[in-house]
Amino acid sequence: MTAARQRSNGTPAAALLAWYDLHRRALPWRAKAGERVDPYRVWLSEIMLQQTTVQAVGRYYREFLTRWPDARALAAAPLDHVLGAWAGLGYYARARNLHRAARMVVEEFGGEFPPCFEQLKRLPGVGAYTAGAIAAIAFGLPYLAMDANAERVLSRLLGVGEPLPKAKPRLQRLGQQLVPHERAGDFAQAMMDLGATICTPRKPACLDCPVQGFCNAFARGIQEQLPRKLAKPSRPLKRGAAFVARDAEGAVLLVKRPENGLLGGMLQPPLGPWTEEFPSAEEALAQAPFPANWTKRLGIVRHGFTHFQLEIEVYVAAIDSRAPGSPPVCGGSTAEGGEGGGTLRNSRPLHHASHGSPPPLHGGGTWVAEADLVTAALPTVMRKIVVHALHRRGPLFDHAKAARRR
Repeated sequence: MTAARQRSNGTPAAALLAWYDLHRRALPWRAKAGERVDPYRVWLSEIMLQQTTVQAVGRYYREFLTRWPDARALAAAPLDHVLGAWAGLGYYARARNLHRAARMVVEEFGGEFPPCFEQLKRLPGVGAYTAGAIAAIAFGLPYLAMDANAERVLSRLLGVGEPLPKAKPRLQRLGQQLVPHERAGDFAQAMMDLGATICTPRKPACLDCPVQGFCNAFARGIQEQLPRKLAKPSRPLKRGAAFVARDAEGAVLLVKRPENGLLGGMLQPPLGPWTEEFPSAEEALAQAPFPANWTKRLGIVRHGFTHFQLEIEVYVAAIDSRAPGSPPVCGGSTAEGGEGGGTLRNSRPLHHASHGSPPPLHGGGTWVAEADLVTAALPTVMRKIVVHALHRRGPLFDHAKAARRR
Protein backbone atom coordinates (compact mmCIF):
# COMPACT_ATOMS: atom_id res chain seq x y z
CA MET A 1 0.00 0.00 0.00
CA THR A 2 1.45 3.40 -0.97
CA ALA A 3 1.86 6.20 1.52
CA ALA A 4 -0.80 8.21 -0.31
CA ARG A 5 -3.29 5.34 -0.08
CA GLN A 6 -2.47 4.87 3.59
CA ARG A 7 -3.16 8.53 4.30
CA SER A 8 -6.40 8.26 2.37
CA ASN A 9 -7.62 6.04 5.21
CA GLY A 10 -7.50 9.17 7.34
CA THR A 11 -5.70 8.02 10.48
CA PRO A 12 -2.96 5.58 11.49
CA ALA A 13 -5.60 3.58 13.36
CA ALA A 14 -7.77 3.16 10.25
CA ALA A 15 -4.78 2.09 8.15
CA LEU A 16 -3.62 -0.32 10.84
CA LEU A 17 -7.06 -1.89 11.27
CA ALA A 18 -7.44 -2.35 7.50
CA TRP A 19 -4.13 -4.21 7.51
CA TYR A 20 -5.09 -6.23 10.58
CA ASP A 21 -8.29 -7.46 8.94
CA LEU A 22 -6.15 -9.14 6.28
CA HIS A 23 -3.08 -10.20 8.26
CA ARG A 24 -4.12 -10.89 11.86
CA ARG A 25 -2.23 -13.73 13.51
CA ALA A 26 -4.08 -16.87 14.56
CA LEU A 27 -3.15 -17.32 18.24
CA PRO A 28 -4.64 -19.87 20.67
CA TRP A 29 -6.04 -17.19 23.00
CA ARG A 30 -7.34 -14.85 20.31
CA ALA A 31 -11.05 -14.94 19.47
CA LYS A 32 -11.87 -15.22 15.79
CA ALA A 33 -13.72 -12.41 14.06
CA GLY A 34 -17.30 -12.37 15.34
CA GLU A 35 -16.62 -14.67 18.30
CA ARG A 36 -17.29 -13.64 21.89
CA VAL A 37 -14.12 -12.67 23.70
CA ASP A 38 -13.57 -14.50 27.00
CA PRO A 39 -11.96 -12.11 29.54
CA TYR A 40 -10.50 -15.07 31.46
CA ARG A 41 -8.60 -16.24 28.38
CA VAL A 42 -7.38 -12.73 27.64
CA TRP A 43 -6.15 -12.31 31.22
CA LEU A 44 -4.49 -15.75 31.33
CA SER A 45 -2.64 -15.15 28.06
CA GLU A 46 -1.54 -11.65 29.02
CA ILE A 47 -0.08 -12.83 32.34
CA MET A 48 1.78 -15.64 30.58
CA LEU A 49 3.07 -13.31 27.88
CA GLN A 50 4.68 -10.93 30.37
CA GLN A 51 8.41 -11.08 29.52
CA THR A 52 7.83 -14.33 27.62
CA THR A 53 7.55 -15.06 23.90
CA VAL A 54 4.41 -16.15 22.06
CA GLN A 55 6.18 -19.36 21.00
CA ALA A 56 6.97 -20.30 24.60
CA VAL A 57 3.48 -19.58 25.93
CA GLY A 58 1.32 -21.61 23.52
CA ARG A 59 1.67 -25.05 25.13
CA TYR A 60 1.34 -23.72 28.67
CA TYR A 61 -1.76 -21.73 27.78
CA ARG A 62 -3.49 -24.77 26.28
CA GLU A 63 -2.60 -26.94 29.27
CA PHE A 64 -3.85 -24.36 31.78
CA LEU A 65 -7.08 -23.86 29.86
CA THR A 66 -7.71 -27.61 29.73
CA ARG A 67 -7.16 -28.06 33.46
CA TRP A 68 -8.68 -24.79 34.66
CA PRO A 69 -11.15 -23.44 32.06
CA ASP A 70 -12.34 -20.48 34.15
CA ALA A 71 -11.46 -18.35 37.15
CA ARG A 72 -13.47 -20.50 39.56
CA ALA A 73 -11.61 -23.66 38.57
CA LEU A 74 -8.23 -21.95 38.86
CA ALA A 75 -9.09 -20.38 42.21
CA ALA A 76 -10.07 -23.80 43.60
CA ALA A 77 -6.83 -25.46 42.48
CA PRO A 78 -4.06 -26.07 45.03
CA LEU A 79 -1.23 -23.60 44.57
CA ASP A 80 1.29 -26.45 44.24
CA HIS A 81 -0.60 -27.72 41.19
CA VAL A 82 -0.52 -24.28 39.60
CA LEU A 83 3.21 -23.93 40.29
CA GLY A 84 3.82 -27.39 38.85
CA ALA A 85 1.94 -26.56 35.67
CA TRP A 86 3.87 -23.28 35.38
CA ALA A 87 7.30 -24.94 35.81
CA GLY A 88 9.60 -23.98 32.95
CA LEU A 89 7.80 -20.77 32.01
CA GLY A 90 9.89 -18.62 34.35
CA TYR A 91 9.17 -15.56 36.50
CA TYR A 92 7.34 -17.72 39.03
CA ALA A 93 5.83 -14.84 40.97
CA ARG A 94 3.44 -14.62 38.02
CA ALA A 95 2.03 -18.06 38.86
CA ARG A 96 1.46 -17.07 42.47
CA ASN A 97 -0.20 -13.82 41.42
CA LEU A 98 -2.27 -15.71 38.86
CA HIS A 99 -3.68 -17.91 41.60
CA ARG A 100 -4.25 -14.96 43.95
CA ALA A 101 -5.97 -12.96 41.21
CA ALA A 102 -8.29 -15.85 40.32
CA ARG A 103 -9.34 -16.10 43.96
CA MET A 104 -9.90 -12.35 44.11
CA VAL A 105 -12.06 -12.48 40.96
CA VAL A 106 -14.18 -15.21 42.55
CA GLU A 107 -14.41 -13.63 46.01
CA GLU A 108 -14.93 -9.99 45.01
CA PHE A 109 -16.47 -10.15 41.53
CA GLY A 110 -18.45 -13.39 41.55
CA GLY A 111 -16.10 -15.19 39.18
CA GLU A 112 -16.37 -12.60 36.40
CA PHE A 113 -13.63 -10.15 35.46
CA PRO A 114 -14.71 -6.55 36.05
CA PRO A 115 -15.08 -4.38 32.91
CA CYS A 116 -13.22 -1.53 34.58
CA PHE A 117 -9.58 -0.52 34.11
CA GLU A 118 -9.07 0.58 37.72
CA GLN A 119 -10.60 -2.60 39.14
CA LEU A 120 -8.57 -4.76 36.78
CA LYS A 121 -5.41 -2.98 37.93
CA ARG A 122 -6.17 -4.03 41.51
CA LEU A 123 -5.72 -7.70 40.62
CA PRO A 124 -2.38 -9.20 41.75
CA GLY A 125 0.11 -9.23 38.89
CA VAL A 126 -1.89 -6.80 36.75
CA GLY A 127 -0.21 -3.48 36.02
CA ALA A 128 -1.23 -0.64 33.75
CA TYR A 129 -0.26 -2.44 30.53
CA THR A 130 -2.05 -5.70 31.37
CA ALA A 131 -5.13 -3.85 32.64
CA GLY A 132 -5.21 -1.83 29.43
CA ALA A 133 -4.88 -4.96 27.30
CA ILE A 134 -7.71 -6.74 29.12
CA ALA A 135 -9.92 -3.64 29.09
CA ALA A 136 -9.41 -3.14 25.35
CA ILE A 137 -9.40 -6.75 24.09
CA ALA A 138 -11.97 -8.28 26.43
CA PHE A 139 -14.33 -5.34 26.86
CA GLY A 140 -13.66 -3.03 23.91
CA LEU A 141 -12.74 -0.09 26.14
CA PRO A 142 -10.49 2.56 24.51
CA TYR A 143 -7.28 1.90 26.43
CA LEU A 144 -3.78 1.65 25.04
CA ALA A 145 -2.09 -1.71 25.58
CA MET A 146 1.55 -0.71 25.51
CA ASP A 147 3.76 -3.79 25.50
CA ALA A 148 7.29 -3.89 24.06
CA ASN A 149 5.88 -4.19 20.54
CA ALA A 150 3.67 -1.14 20.98
CA GLU A 151 6.56 0.83 22.52
CA ARG A 152 8.65 0.15 19.44
CA VAL A 153 5.86 0.95 16.98
CA LEU A 154 4.97 4.20 18.76
CA SER A 155 8.60 5.29 19.15
CA ARG A 156 9.06 5.03 15.39
CA LEU A 157 5.61 6.21 14.33
CA LEU A 158 5.83 9.32 16.51
CA GLY A 159 9.59 9.82 16.15
CA VAL A 160 10.27 9.81 19.89
CA GLY A 161 14.03 9.86 20.38
CA GLU A 162 13.98 9.91 24.17
CA PRO A 163 15.37 6.59 25.43
CA LEU A 164 13.29 3.91 27.09
CA PRO A 165 12.18 3.48 29.79
CA LYS A 166 12.22 7.25 30.38
CA ALA A 167 10.05 7.80 27.29
CA LYS A 168 7.24 5.50 28.47
CA PRO A 169 4.97 8.18 29.99
CA ARG A 170 5.20 10.28 26.82
CA LEU A 171 4.53 7.28 24.58
CA GLN A 172 1.58 6.32 26.78
CA ARG A 173 0.10 9.82 26.55
CA LEU A 174 0.59 10.21 22.79
CA GLY A 175 -0.34 6.62 22.00
CA GLN A 176 -3.59 6.88 23.93
CA GLN A 177 -4.67 9.64 21.55
CA LEU A 178 -4.43 7.20 18.62
CA VAL A 179 -6.74 4.57 20.13
CA PRO A 180 -10.09 4.48 18.31
CA HIS A 181 -13.29 4.29 20.32
CA GLU A 182 -14.54 1.61 17.95
CA ARG A 183 -12.56 -1.65 17.71
CA ALA A 184 -10.20 -0.76 20.55
CA GLY A 185 -9.46 -4.45 21.11
CA ASP A 186 -8.58 -5.04 17.47
CA PHE A 187 -6.37 -1.95 17.56
CA ALA A 188 -4.48 -3.31 20.58
CA GLN A 189 -3.92 -6.65 18.89
CA ALA A 190 -3.02 -4.98 15.59
CA MET A 191 -0.28 -3.01 17.36
CA MET A 192 1.06 -6.24 18.82
CA ASP A 193 0.99 -7.98 15.43
CA LEU A 194 2.61 -5.06 13.63
CA GLY A 195 5.47 -4.99 16.12
CA ALA A 196 5.91 -8.76 16.00
CA THR A 197 5.88 -9.17 12.21
CA ILE A 198 6.66 -5.85 10.45
CA CYS A 199 8.02 -3.25 12.86
CA THR A 200 10.59 -5.65 14.30
CA PRO A 201 13.57 -4.65 16.47
CA ARG A 202 16.05 -5.23 13.65
CA LYS A 203 15.53 -4.71 9.92
CA PRO A 204 11.89 -3.59 10.05
CA ALA A 205 9.96 -4.33 6.85
CA CYS A 206 8.99 -0.71 6.29
CA LEU A 207 7.95 -1.22 2.66
CA ASP A 208 5.24 -3.61 3.87
CA CYS A 209 4.13 -1.43 6.79
CA PRO A 210 0.51 -0.22 6.72
CA VAL A 211 1.38 2.99 8.59
CA GLN A 212 4.56 3.85 6.70
CA GLY A 213 2.89 6.97 5.32
CA PHE A 214 2.37 8.27 8.85
CA CYS A 215 5.74 7.20 10.25
CA ASN A 216 8.00 9.99 11.46
CA ALA A 217 11.05 7.73 11.81
CA PHE A 218 10.68 6.32 8.28
CA ALA A 219 10.36 9.80 6.81
CA ARG A 220 13.62 10.75 8.52
CA GLY A 221 15.37 7.45 7.77
CA ILE A 222 16.04 6.68 11.43
CA GLN A 223 13.66 3.76 11.96
CA GLU A 224 16.47 1.34 12.87
CA GLN A 225 17.81 3.77 15.47
CA LEU A 226 14.54 3.80 17.41
CA PRO A 227 13.54 3.12 20.05
CA ARG A 228 16.63 4.21 21.90
CA LYS A 229 17.38 2.39 25.13
CA LEU A 230 19.62 3.14 28.04
CA ALA A 231 22.52 0.72 28.37
CA LYS A 232 21.74 -2.04 30.84
CA PRO A 233 24.18 -2.53 33.70
CA SER A 234 26.09 -5.78 33.59
CA ARG A 235 24.58 -8.53 35.70
CA PRO A 236 26.71 -9.83 38.58
CA LEU A 237 27.81 -13.47 38.53
CA LYS A 238 26.95 -15.79 41.40
CA ARG A 239 28.29 -19.30 41.90
CA GLY A 240 27.37 -22.24 44.07
CA ALA A 241 26.93 -25.99 44.44
CA ALA A 242 23.92 -28.27 44.09
CA PHE A 243 23.59 -31.73 45.62
CA VAL A 244 21.58 -34.36 43.74
CA ALA A 245 21.03 -37.55 45.75
CA ARG A 246 19.44 -40.70 44.31
CA ASP A 247 18.23 -43.74 46.18
CA ALA A 248 18.35 -47.39 45.16
CA GLU A 249 15.13 -47.03 43.16
CA GLY A 250 16.44 -44.05 41.20
CA ALA A 251 14.33 -41.42 42.97
CA VAL A 252 15.84 -37.95 43.42
CA LEU A 253 15.81 -36.00 46.67
CA LEU A 254 14.12 -32.60 46.32
CA VAL A 255 13.32 -29.91 48.85
CA LYS A 256 10.85 -27.04 48.68
CA ARG A 257 12.06 -23.45 48.51
CA PRO A 258 10.67 -20.87 50.95
CA GLU A 259 7.26 -19.58 49.95
CA ASN A 260 8.51 -16.01 49.53
CA GLY A 261 11.41 -14.78 47.45
CA LEU A 262 13.10 -16.04 44.30
CA LEU A 263 11.42 -19.16 42.88
CA GLY A 264 9.18 -19.21 45.96
CA GLY A 265 7.48 -22.51 46.72
CA MET A 266 9.15 -24.39 43.88
CA LEU A 267 11.15 -27.62 44.20
CA GLN A 268 14.92 -27.95 43.97
CA PRO A 269 17.74 -30.29 44.93
CA PRO A 270 19.56 -29.14 48.08
CA LEU A 271 21.79 -26.14 47.36
CA GLY A 272 24.70 -24.37 48.98
CA PRO A 273 24.86 -20.56 49.23
CA TRP A 274 25.39 -18.47 46.09
CA THR A 275 28.54 -16.37 46.34
CA GLU A 276 31.17 -14.82 44.06
CA GLU A 277 33.29 -17.99 43.91
CA PHE A 278 32.64 -21.72 43.72
CA PRO A 279 33.17 -23.53 47.01
CA SER A 280 36.30 -25.65 47.31
CA ALA A 281 35.83 -29.41 47.54
CA GLU A 282 36.07 -29.22 51.32
CA GLU A 283 33.62 -26.32 51.51
CA ALA A 284 31.18 -28.13 49.23
CA LEU A 285 31.22 -31.22 51.42
CA ALA A 286 30.50 -29.01 54.42
CA GLN A 287 27.53 -27.49 52.53
CA ALA A 288 26.12 -30.90 51.52
CA PRO A 289 22.77 -31.75 53.12
CA PHE A 290 24.18 -34.91 54.75
CA PRO A 291 27.38 -36.98 54.70
CA ALA A 292 27.67 -39.21 51.64
CA ASN A 293 30.11 -40.13 48.89
CA TRP A 294 29.55 -36.89 46.95
CA THR A 295 31.19 -36.75 43.51
CA LYS A 296 31.40 -33.62 41.39
CA ARG A 297 30.04 -33.91 37.86
CA LEU A 298 32.18 -32.50 35.08
CA GLY A 299 30.90 -29.23 33.64
CA ILE A 300 28.90 -26.31 34.98
CA VAL A 301 25.18 -25.49 34.83
CA ARG A 302 24.60 -21.89 33.73
CA HIS A 303 21.38 -19.90 34.02
CA GLY A 304 20.43 -16.26 33.64
CA PHE A 305 18.07 -14.48 36.01
CA THR A 306 16.82 -10.94 35.45
CA HIS A 307 19.35 -9.34 37.77
CA PHE A 308 22.22 -11.83 37.92
CA GLN A 309 23.89 -14.77 36.20
CA LEU A 310 24.25 -18.09 37.99
CA GLU A 311 26.80 -20.89 37.64
CA ILE A 312 26.34 -24.14 39.55
CA GLU A 313 28.65 -27.10 40.10
CA VAL A 314 26.70 -30.32 40.60
CA TYR A 315 27.57 -33.01 43.14
CA VAL A 316 25.88 -36.42 43.04
CA ALA A 317 25.57 -39.24 45.56
CA ALA A 318 23.85 -42.61 45.75
CA ILE A 319 21.96 -43.30 48.98
CA ASP A 320 21.76 -46.97 49.92
CA SER A 321 18.36 -47.12 51.51
CA ARG A 322 15.13 -45.45 52.37
CA ALA A 323 12.50 -47.02 54.48
CA PRO A 324 9.73 -48.85 52.59
CA GLY A 325 6.11 -48.02 53.07
CA SER A 326 6.49 -44.31 53.72
CA PRO A 327 3.25 -42.42 53.15
CA PRO A 328 2.83 -40.40 49.93
CA VAL A 329 3.30 -36.65 49.82
CA CYS A 330 2.19 -33.74 47.60
CA GLY A 331 -1.38 -35.05 47.44
CA GLY A 332 -0.49 -38.71 47.12
CA SER A 333 -1.72 -40.91 44.30
CA THR A 334 -3.33 -39.24 41.31
CA ALA A 335 -6.04 -41.87 41.30
CA GLU A 336 -8.42 -39.62 43.23
CA GLY A 337 -7.63 -36.06 42.18
CA GLY A 338 -6.54 -36.58 38.60
CA GLU A 339 -4.09 -33.69 38.88
CA GLY A 340 -0.70 -34.12 37.24
CA GLY A 341 1.65 -31.15 37.73
CA GLY A 342 2.61 -30.76 41.36
CA THR A 343 1.23 -34.19 42.35
CA LEU A 344 4.07 -36.69 42.54
CA ARG A 345 2.60 -40.15 42.29
CA ASN A 346 5.63 -42.14 43.43
CA SER A 347 7.07 -39.67 45.94
CA ARG A 348 7.61 -40.21 49.65
CA PRO A 349 8.93 -38.04 52.45
CA LEU A 350 12.55 -38.46 53.48
CA HIS A 351 12.72 -41.26 56.05
CA HIS A 352 15.53 -41.36 58.55
CA ALA A 353 16.56 -44.95 59.20
CA SER A 354 19.03 -45.87 61.92
CA HIS A 355 21.82 -46.16 59.37
CA GLY A 356 22.32 -46.09 55.61
CA SER A 357 20.12 -43.07 54.95
CA PRO A 358 20.73 -39.36 55.52
CA PRO A 359 19.98 -37.50 58.75
CA PRO A 360 17.08 -35.03 58.85
CA LEU A 361 17.19 -32.05 56.51
CA HIS A 362 16.12 -28.61 57.67
CA GLY A 363 12.61 -28.27 56.28
CA GLY A 364 12.42 -31.91 55.23
CA GLY A 365 12.72 -33.39 51.77
CA THR A 366 10.87 -35.49 49.22
CA TRP A 367 12.05 -38.46 47.19
CA VAL A 368 10.68 -37.99 43.67
CA ALA A 369 10.61 -40.88 41.21
CA GLU A 370 12.44 -40.12 37.97
CA ALA A 371 9.23 -40.58 35.97
CA ASP A 372 7.61 -37.80 38.02
CA LEU A 373 10.41 -35.28 37.53
CA VAL A 374 8.92 -34.23 34.19
CA THR A 375 5.76 -32.89 35.84
CA ALA A 376 7.28 -31.79 39.17
CA ALA A 377 7.28 -28.10 40.10
CA LEU A 378 10.93 -27.71 39.11
CA PRO A 379 11.87 -24.28 37.74
CA THR A 380 14.06 -24.28 34.65
CA VAL A 381 17.36 -23.76 36.47
CA MET A 382 16.67 -26.66 38.83
CA ARG A 383 15.57 -28.85 35.94
CA LYS A 384 18.90 -28.10 34.25
CA ILE A 385 20.72 -29.15 37.42
CA VAL A 386 18.85 -32.46 37.69
CA VAL A 387 19.38 -33.17 33.99
CA HIS A 388 23.10 -32.51 34.38
CA ALA A 389 23.23 -34.82 37.40
CA LEU A 390 21.34 -37.66 35.73
CA HIS A 391 23.48 -37.28 32.61
CA ARG A 392 20.92 -38.76 30.26
CA ARG A 393 18.46 -37.97 27.51
CA GLY A 394 14.69 -38.27 27.81
CA PRO A 395 11.55 -36.20 28.50
CA LEU A 396 13.17 -34.29 31.36
CA PHE A 397 16.14 -33.42 29.15
CA ASP A 398 13.84 -32.35 26.30
CA HIS A 399 11.89 -30.10 28.69
CA ALA A 400 15.06 -28.40 29.92
CA LYS A 401 16.42 -28.03 26.39
CA ALA A 402 13.19 -26.37 25.23
CA ALA A 403 13.41 -23.98 28.17
CA ARG A 404 16.95 -23.01 27.16
CA ARG A 405 15.72 -22.14 23.65
CA ARG A 406 13.22 -19.70 25.17
